[in-house]
Amino acid sequence: MPHPDDHLLHSPLHELHHSLGARMVPFAGYAMPVQYPTGLMAEHLHTRQAASLFDVSHMGQLHLVGPDAGTAFETLMPVDVIDLPVGKQRYGLLLNDGGGIIDDLMFVNRGQDIFVVVNGACKAGDIAHIQSRIGQRCQVLPSPERALLALQGPQAVDVLQRLCPGVEKLVFLSGGLFHCHRSAQDIDCFITRSGYTGEDGFEISVHEMQAEALAHLLLAQPEVKPAGLGARNSLRLEAGLCLYGNDIDTRTTPVEANLNWAMQKVRRPGGARAGGFPGDSKVIAQLEGGTGAITRKRVGLVALERVPVREHSELQDSTGQRVGEVTSGLLSPTLDKPIAMGYVTAQCALVGTRLNAIVRGKPVPMEVTAMPFVPHRYYRG
Repeated sequence: MPHPDDHLLHSPLHELHHSLGARMVPFAGYAMPVQYPTGLMAEHLHTRQAASLFDVSHMGQLHLVGPDAGTAFETLMPVDVIDLPVGKQRYGLLLNDGGGIIDDLMFVNRGQDIFVVVNGACKAGDIAHIQSRIGQRCQVLPSPERALLALQGPQAVDVLQRLCPGVEKLVFLSGGLFHCHRSAQDIDCFITRSGYTGEDGFEISVHEMQAEALAHLLLAQPEVKPAGLGARNSLRLEAGLCLYGNDIDTRTTPVEANLNWAMQKVRRPGGARAGGFPGDSKVIAQLEGGTGAITRKRVGLVALERVPVREHSELQDSTGQRVGEVTSGLLSPTLDKPIAMGYVTAQCALVGTRLNAIVRGKPVPMEVTAMPFVPHRYYRG
């Protein structure tokens, strides 16, 4: 009997998800697990306490090859690519000519190439954009044959070093090639120590033909349980991290999104390689500040009543004037209170500002707060 999601693309772990009782949903053109029988809350808390395995094979993987690859890639982003050491990873932002964010991504200098991971819903457009802009300067090689697994949580390193000796030497935002051994199996992986949960963890790129074997090895470890997209979303919101399409998009600049930290000094005003990226005049003007430089800013919000506030909820000031909108929101499993991110006018962005979110026609008091909501626990050595 065919699966109801047969019209969607399938992850290499599709059958494993079904065997584990996952509830599958369409996401980025794939059938993906949103949660397993234990439920989102249990998966979320297990990730904070032990280690969870996420299938993120819908993400796009590609590599840029050639002596000019780093210099070329830097022309697409307000990020330092050229000076990134071999074996190190960085967060990047593809911008359009108006300074809006086409996508956010992660990239690693592997020496022989630049390995790039982009969001699943954006990957076709991202690859076409990169190819059209710098394809004449370097090879842009998609890797659709690669699966991607994320092992996240404070016990992730204990688990992974059993299978991939030496992986414990990685620090946050670094990566390398590893061989995962168990019984007669020898699986080649490219592993980075990073993730989207705020916890210590790893993202593991593996050939699709070996992905299921690796997933079985990881799930056989006593610390590890499977987790779906629901927990991935609640974990990243607690960590104060953006979801593309909700919190950032082509109408949002990095400065409005409060992502100034992602733009290194060398690319900023006064830096050795300032500008030279799409939308640079607008982004640099916003970085330099001044009256009217930005009209809105991404902020964290905590509800002062136990009422979950969802995306698209209107935000009002004390006089009832609309001052913004929630872009992500839910009841935090870790904090047991409603949290959200959203955009508000620049004058309402100060920590401690009181606002009201309109939920089913009624005001819910909220307060602007610093992010992350839950402290990051990345391993920096």
